[in-house]
Amino acid sequence: MIRRAHFIFFICFLCFSHSSLPSYGQVQYTFDFNPVCRKAYDEIIQLKLNSGKELLETEKKVHPGNLIPYFLDNYIDFFTLFFNEDPAEYKIRKPSMDQRLLLMKKGDPLSPFYLFTKSVIYFQWAAVEIKFGERWDAAWAFRKSFLSGKENLDKFPEFQPSRMLLGSMQVAAGTIPPGYQWLSSLLGIHGSIEDGMRNIKEVLNNPEPFAAVFHNEAAFYYLYLEFYILNRRDSVFQYIRQQKWDTRTNHLFAYLVANLSLNNQDASVTEKIISHLYQDPAYLEMPIWDMQMGYAKADRIDKESIFYLDRFLLHFKGKFYVKDVLQKISWIYYLQHETDKANATRARILVMGNTETDADKQAMKEAESGRWPNESLLKARLLDDGGYYAQALQVLSGKQLSSFSDIQDQLEYSYRIGRIYDALGRKSEAIIAYQQALQLGQNRKEYYGARAALQMGYIYESRGDKKTARIFFKKVLDMKSHDYKNALDQKAKAGIERCAEG
Repeated sequence: MIRRAHFIFFICFLCFSHSSLPSYGQVQYTFDFNPVCRKAYDEIIQLKLNSGKELLETEKKVHPGNLIPYFLDNYIDFFTLFFNEDPAEYKIRKPSMDQRLLLMKKGDPLSPFYLFTKSVIYFQWAAVEIKFGERWDAAWAFRKSFLSGKENLDKFPEFQPSRMLLGSMQVAAGTIPPGYQWLSSLLGIHGSIEDGMRNIKEVLNNPEPFAAVFHNEAAFYYLYLEFYILNRRDSVFQYIRQQKWDTRTNHLFAYLVANLSLNNQDASVTEKIISHLYQDPAYLEMPIWDMQMGYAKADRIDKESIFYLDRFLLHFKGKFYVKDVLQKISWIYYLQHETDKANATRARILVMGNTETDADKQAMKEAESGRWPNESLLKARLLDDGGYYAQALQVLSGKQLSSFSDIQDQLEYSYRIGRIYDALGRKSEAIIAYQQALQLGQNRKEYYGARAALQMGYIYESRGDKKTARIFFKKVLDMKSHDYKNALDQKAKAGIERCAEG
């Protein structure tokens, strides 16, 4: 399923404290996004956090009343904590949120940056708090971000950056599965995919000066939402090609393209991007690069993947996707017939990381079962995930449903052969296989039946048959208590909204 990530390189960050703030009684506070601040922001958004920090410190000395450098400090905290998940860093940096919010209140309430800065700070810390298990705090921070952004857009409709995060949250609200809509109502966060995407597109297409400043950040959100929520994968990569982004020196863009390529079953692109990264101490050092490279190599059953995944585990301080990484290592050992190492790695799954993500839950479930996957099906799965469809099909050549005695293997075979046919453009054959998977799996815990229904929804949607597509998207929602339930429901709900009549 979905595999997410972070980044690589070193950061010497000067911690934010009251002593670094200008004295309230000595200066007049302003929101001046001047050329130095714009340069610093550009550096930070490329993940050149060290060089960006140097520019911010210079600006603080020259213009001590300018609040923008302190606002941009939050981006440094956000990227550092979100991608690296170091609990020690979190403990040091967390007090900065309230300090910065208090400082932003010293600015001019008539400036569009007065509410915008608060909205961004709340949004970024909400995302970080989720990583550190503070879900309730994160929910209320998202609420404050949403309300601040909405109020700012109402007051300053021409200030386009307000639409960037507000639009992202509107899209998220529009895809909340039915079982969680009570939380959306409680938090007062409402929206639709259509309204949210319209807001983000406005930032990308508007000539307003600050829309240009935040264009690349808006594009980052836009492409992730286009990819995961609207399922417009071809248009995402077409947009990326048109932009001709530098994925060697801009590490945020490199991460975006590498991660999306990996999730688009194009692991070779991920390997190429990470191999060609420009390395310099100015950049944030991120173990996530090793995770992504390890996944990409595992998808072609390359034993070298273990080196990268082990190195990720050595340097990563967080808990997200740790079990998933260990599962991939155990699989490669298993396929190499190194049984002792495979079993030893599987034992680590039981005690390391957490089960906050669906991928980690699945890894834990498999480890607890004591059951190893069918070797042919596992090879086909990895090759299919990496985009090596011909090789995956070759692995399953000569096999059929009756080749497998276990119903779980029959279910996985039906789903997997359907995914391979789907990727090869053999849609009619894919539908037959998906139908078989749906029939076998609609009352089981494995996700294959629900995902088969989702994929059929996508096929009929691509054919313009929205009525049939809605039928299969609804089947996903109707299926209960299977793996990846929340993630698949979100995708199905987005599909239903896209295919809505009228």
